[in-house]
Amino acid sequence: MKLTKVNYLKARDFILANARMIERRLFQFYFENDNAEGVYHAVYAYRNQDGGFGHGMEPDTASPESQPLFSIMALETLDDVGYLTKEIIRDDFMPYFESITTEKGGIPWMLKPKSNYPCEAHFKTVKERSALSTTAPLLGVLEKYKMDLPWMIKAEQFVWGEFDRIKDKHVFCYLCVPRWLMFLKHTKNQKTAIKTINNLKHAIGNQGIICDDKSDEGWGLYGKPHRLNYAINYNSVFSSLFSSEEIESDLTALISKQKDDGRWDTWYGISEGTKLEWAGIQTLWALKVLKNYGKIEN
Repeated sequence: MKLTKVNYLKARDFILANARMIERRLFQFYFENDNAEGVYHAVYAYRNQDGGFGHGMEPDTASPESQPLFSIMALETLDDVGYLTKEIIRDDFMPYFESITTEKGGIPWMLKPKSNYPCEAHFKTVKERSALSTTAPLLGVLEKYKMDLPWMIKAEQFVWGEFDRIKDKHVFCYLCVPRWLMFLKHTKNQKTAIKTINNLKHAIGNQGIICDDKSDEGWGLYGKPHRLNYAINYNSVFSSLFSSEEIESDLTALISKQKDDGRWDTWYGISEGTKLEWAGIQTLWALKVLKNYGKIEN
């Protein structure tokens, strides 16, 4: 089963009419042969004078304040479209990350808001401690681009210690796992990395992480991941965990979840506007996965 040309165009139109500029530029990059410079400018619209990124880069908050997670998202996006360079990392990102590094050597997931803007409740109760989900991908990017900074020494000690501490406790979060992999793929300590990846594979494959109830409204969303959340293409680290029949079944279900107006929906959003923004993010993600598997009609 493939996404029909008609339904692909519905998804395109939904993104172009409803999504944020960043998702529109990403769509044009991935599907319409646009260059990465447009993505760069869309990403930098979220940047603050302190070098961090804010302004609701994740739509669960409307705060303009810089946040570590949003800055990681910006870094990941530029890397994904091939726009990132050593100079950009060193000059535009590292001063902010170094300024928020904790005594343990890592960077927090989020910082407590200093102002009163609309946001989900979990933004107001964050603990400003070093987090694996932000420190690991930053280290991974630094290793990927063959950078050698003093900051990396203590940060790496923190990351390995955190892997040992949490083990597989947060593997259900399919947003965190790829960020861990960025580090595990590029660290020089491949012996330990391979062992850690195998532990993650065991947890994903044997602990009931995958949601098989395709009728569940939350299927494929936070807390109820499907196989495609971990195996976004044939070459994924975790693809070997699933049979071709299982992947095909989830792809068919994903296609069937598209709404009449072209979107793939979520339940997220602090307003009607941010619900559309989340739907834009989810729709772009679904199209990218379907494209990876050759499931969009020409």
